Amino acid sequence: MQALLDTIAHMSLPTDATRLFHGRGGLHAGCEHLSLDAFPPVLVLTSFMELNDSDIAAIGHALQQRWAVIAPGQALNWVLQIRLPGGQGRTELMSGTVPESHVVTEAGTHYAVHVLRGQNHGLFLDMAAGRQWVREHIANQQREPAAPFRVLNLFSYTCAFSVVALQAGATSVMNMDMSRGALSIGQQNHRLNQLGQGASFLSHDIFSSWGKITRGGPYHLVIVDPPSYQKGSFVATKDYARLVRRLPDLLTRGGHALICLNAPELPESFVHDHMRSEAPELQFVERVANPPVFADRDPDRSLKVLVYRL
Repeated sequence: MQALLDTIAHMSLPTDATRLFHGRGGLHAGCEHLSLDAFPPVLVLTSFMELNDSDIAAIGHALQQRWAVIAPGQALNWVLQIRLPGGQGRTELMSGTVPESHVVTEAGTHYAVHVLRGQNHGLFLDMAAGRQWVREHIANQQREPAAPFRVLNLFSYTCAFSVVALQAGATSVMNMDMSRGALSIGQQNHRLNQLGQGASFLSHDIFSSWGKITRGGPYHLVIVDPPSYQKGSFVATKDYARLVRRLPDLLTRGGHALICLNAPELPESFVHDHMRSEAPELQFVERVANPPVFADRDPDRSLKVLVYRL
């Protein structure tokens, strides 16, 4: 646990939502189960195994000591989340408070988060580089001022990709996710960033909605960021093929697909193999590097964000 304590002892006051310590990358012996995130003004410690009382006390003491230096006079707000197999675990407020309406920033964009309920907090911090890629890709497009730029955002969750796409100049984004609750937060994220038009929100099963999806296209950018395993929704090993084989018919000629896979047990080649067999018209362009704090001893276990072009 010493690597985590060392990180805490040297951390700066976070202003944006970001990961501060990533033990899951396997680069810090004895800390493989731990991560520390900042959702200002709250810190969230996540452990993928039970922690004993002495370890929790040591971490809390280290946070209090450092907070007194970097934020003198301000209360320390920190949350502990224990995540166990099978969706088990607990979330506890250890110190301070959490804002009732909790809004964080990333690269100047505002997002609503909820760190005290559920295992996911409303914003996946490891996808920051993917969001930046979308922003830069759309902003750098050479097109006539009135020419449309349409984006399809599949498995959109709380629609962070949609927000940055519209900010960068996309004319329309279709967001699709089975969770009405996630889409509701997505709509809130658009309002937080004064984006009053251009986005649509559809709570549908993607695999039974291809007609509606196709009628909204063709798209200049398709974003595919499914869960690796979500019972009743998507199982990567079973559903990836029937998902990516639709891409050639959804994209404009020269359009791009951002294909994401966050499954430590599935290597990057899993995506490439499916793309070669199911969508050979698309050519691989690049893998978007994850934020440096998410460094992993095995890149195949980390988040895969892959760019393809039709």
